[in-house]
Amino acid sequence: MRLTQGTFSFLPDLTDDEIRAQIDYALREGWACSVEFTDDPHPRNAYWDMWGLPMFDLRDAAGVMLEVNACRKAKPHHYVKVNAFDSTFGFETTRLSFIVSRPENEPGFRLGRDDGAARTIHYSVRPYADDKPSGERYL
Repeated sequence: MRLTQGTFSFLPDLTDDEIRAQIDYALREGWACSVEFTDDPHPRNAYWDMWGLPMFDLRDAAGVMLEVNACRKAKPHHYVKVNAFDSTFGFETTRLSFIVSRPENEPGFRLGRDDGAARTIHYSVRPYADDKPSGERYL
């Protein structure tokens, strides 16, 4: 299963040159970039782990690409994304967010259905990675 979250999620994976072009665009707009990663890309998991600090003072895409590549190398079995934030309104607003690296095996999600009292139905989405023995989870 291919995870589809963020901008460009239905396109084939971006090349490094295409990623650099998007980062250049964000920096030209005055947006600050950050790099995040996770091994749990559940649709409701909005809080991925940050790789370093947001790069508020960076004006060159090469610096962001260095951080992207360092995160990819350190976390090869994780999802890695780039975010671009706009602070012109006095608070951080995400303007652009896209995945730049994926694990080789994307396990997908399972829809769970539980019947409750008074004929209520409760749905949940669980990653297939949770079904594996504890030693096999993607870390």
